Amino acid sequence: MELNNISGQIVDAAVTIHRELGPGLLESVYEVILTHELKSRNLGVDRQVVVPIEYRGLRFEEGYRLDLLVEDTIIVEVKSVRELTDVHKKQLLTYLRLQNKPLGLILNFNVSLMKQGIVRIANGIEQ
Repeated sequence: MELNNISGQIVDAAVTIHRELGPGLLESVYEVILTHELKSRNLGVDRQVVVPIEYRGLRFEEGYRLDLLVEDTIIVEVKSVRELTDVHKKQLLTYLRLQNKPLGLILNFNVSLMKQGIVRIANGIEQ
């Protein structure tokens, strides 16, 4: 499936959830509901994916966890914060580079309109 099609379905699912539930819930709630919504659209979704870090030839299993990995291609970070910062964007770009994935989305559900809470970050592809 093509990247723009997958990311479009992810965004549509987020908008649908936000319209129904609104802002103000915990990130974990949005994450589990988004997972359900994406799976109901026949997308492959892995949640809380453990990603080890390699440093100077050593492998550390305590690396980090991706919120969602959709179709083994798009990393989705779910947020419910007052505002996104550059740190959130840099963190996602680092995840993309370490995992060699082409595209990531930050979905901040703590906004009035969901479109205000969507950030798309590409790793070596045109947006």
